[in-house]
Amino acid sequence: MFETIVIATDGSESVRRAVDVALDLADRFDAEVHCLYVVDEGDVASAPERLREEMENALIDRGEEAIDEVRESTDRDVITAITEGRPSSVIDEYARDVDADVVAMGTRGRHGENRFLIGSVAERVVRTCPIPVLTVRQLADDEGETELTGTPERS
Repeated sequence: MFETIVIATDGSESVRRAVDVALDLADRFDAEVHCLYVVDEGDVASAPERLREEMENALIDRGEEAIDEVRESTDRDVITAITEGRPSSVIDEYARDVDADVVAMGTRGRHGENRFLIGSVAERVVRTCPIPVLTVRQLADDEGETELTGTPERS
């Protein structure tokens, strides 16, 4: 069912659960795992010109850390990529290029605290990507999680 899974990460704490769910799927279906980090060109362009190169390098370093966290979370081989562009477009294009069966991502990323329900990148990917997108929200501290299904416990 799932032969290729793309995990889109921005290194935020809120994407951690999406990584765990995607890696669980990969284990269950023995799927190939790709991990993608996108340096948001808008973040770089909005920095003062004299700081853009420094900003881009800092974001690339953050991407390497985010990808390393995914690698450290599994014994599976993980194919990785760090690219620059508009995150939703890059995620869509990357998933098509690797013929992914599903894209897994969190519903809120680095800019997510001020978003309502679903982050703007996740929302765009869900609306535009022709490949199924699995969005996984970060649980609140008072919410539980069942071990095998990843479904919040209900009281």
